[in-house]
Amino acid sequence: CSSQSRYSGIRKVAFPTNSVGSNFGTELQPQICVAPNPATAGSANERFQGNEKWTKKQRRPPLNLLRLFPMMHRHSTTTGNSMKKTSAFDEYIAIVRRLRRECPWDRDQTHESIRSMLIEEAYEVVEAIDGKDLGALKMELGDLLLHVAMHSVMASERRAFSIDDVIRASSEKLIRRHPHVFGTTKASTAREVKANWETIKMSEGRSSILDGVPKKLPALLRAMRLQEKAAKVGFDWKDKKDVWKKVEEEVGELQHAETSGNRDRIEQELGDLFFALVNYARFLGVNPEFALTKASDKFSKRFRRVEHELRKQGKEAGKVRVEEMDRMWDEGKKQETR
Repeated sequence: CSSQSRYSGIRKVAFPTNSVGSNFGTELQPQICVAPNPATAGSANERFQGNEKWTKKQRRPPLNLLRLFPMMHRHSTTTGNSMKKTSAFDEYIAIVRRLRRECPWDRDQTHESIRSMLIEEAYEVVEAIDGKDLGALKMELGDLLLHVAMHSVMASERRAFSIDDVIRASSEKLIRRHPHVFGTTKASTAREVKANWETIKMSEGRSSILDGVPKKLPALLRAMRLQEKAAKVGFDWKDKKDVWKKVEEEVGELQHAETSGNRDRIEQELGDLFFALVNYARFLGVNPEFALTKASDKFSKRFRRVEHELRKQGKEAGKVRVEEMDRMWDEGKKQETR
């Protein structure tokens, strides 16, 4: 499927009056063009430039996808003065494309420049979930969706991949990794599903069971995920008591390192202690990332209460004795248990 055929067909897109803007003007409408099996499809550049060996049949989405998800082969096209209904998602992508053309800030962004914002938006989604605020969750999911759309549009501008490719690849992966739903594999428990999942991922070309745990994850969460992965193949402690003994062992090694004054060694031993504590949290069934977040939130709430009490008395933190702040801290703790 050549880049010319993929991006041919420039047309006017008229949106419903209740959408953002009644007419978004000229839009590039990418045609759906699907590569065969990813393992034999060649590079992304080859898929966009075309491959003469591909047949017309191969360019269509796999049969099972079309049968299970017929909407994947639907296009919003014009025929004379009539137009097929445009989905909200199509409108959304058109909005992002227009922003990339007409907004100086959006036009200047790159995959790298907005990467930290993607992480920030993901955390805001988590915050909405923790707060059980479905209204906020709806808004934050939209902000997260913007990043998926923006990165996909950026990639399509470089003829790397389109949003259609992203959705189709994800659909194919979901089907491939759920053979107990879409195939004949039997899996009656969540444990069996997870075991199949890991086996399938390894068959996809991964060299280690630990592949797939991002290095950019928060440290506590990454430690837990690494431990969980290793445990799935039997590399794990058998008794929770032994895990706690390891924690105590690491405490002793940290204290010994502290007496040496070697900063690198102290850092290493402190890291080992954190890792052991994460392991113990896993055996307790507690997510260490969530536990530390709640502890931080509790500290913040109590310290802000101390600041508030000081201001009521015309005082300021940092200009009073620590004993006075300790007293207010303890009084605040007592109020929490009443």
